[in-house]
Amino acid sequence: MIPIGQEKIKILTRFRSLTKHPRFRQYAKMNESPTDRLKVLGLTLPPAPKPVAAYVPFVRTGNLIYVSGQLPFQDGKLIATGSVPSKTSIEAAAAAARQCVLNGLAVLADAAGGLDRIHKIIRVGVFVCSDAGFTEQPKVANGASELLQQIFGEAGRHARAAVGNIALPLGASVEVELLAEISS
Repeated sequence: MIPIGQEKIKILTRFRSLTKHPRFRQYAKMNESPTDRLKVLGLTLPPAPKPVAAYVPFVRTGNLIYVSGQLPFQDGKLIATGSVPSKTSIEAAAAAARQCVLNGLAVLADAAGGLDRIHKIIRVGVFVCSDAGFTEQPKVANGASELLQQIFGEAGRHARAAVGNIALPLGASVEVELLAEISS
């Protein structure tokens, strides 16, 4: 017969080996909330930005919330301005798209009553201030899409439009709008 102390060691050893298995990690990740994933990524939502013109930050109809276009504001300043790629690199524009998503999620969390009430990201629209002939808007939009998938997992996979524009509000390089479904 094995003393209780040794039995506990065997159980703990078995548990540790199981937690290293890829399926356990995948299952554990599936059970993390969006708030937990945001923390794991080392990110926090900023205060929800206020509209810069005559519109509302979101509209809710049933379980759907439409978030107005968000600019890449961080600490009250635009982090990317001008056309891509002449004034802003593709990488900097993708980072700006990530910031737009964080701003949009702040609005969405306020509208939904918390980030964890968001059931599914349905659609993302990414507008890129583009130089003539620039056709790599999807690379910029990936900054937004990949962050949503990191935060929401499978529920963050969405339909998307990545559109080139000659100019965006306030000279921003990127603008992102969101459509999400919330839990009832």
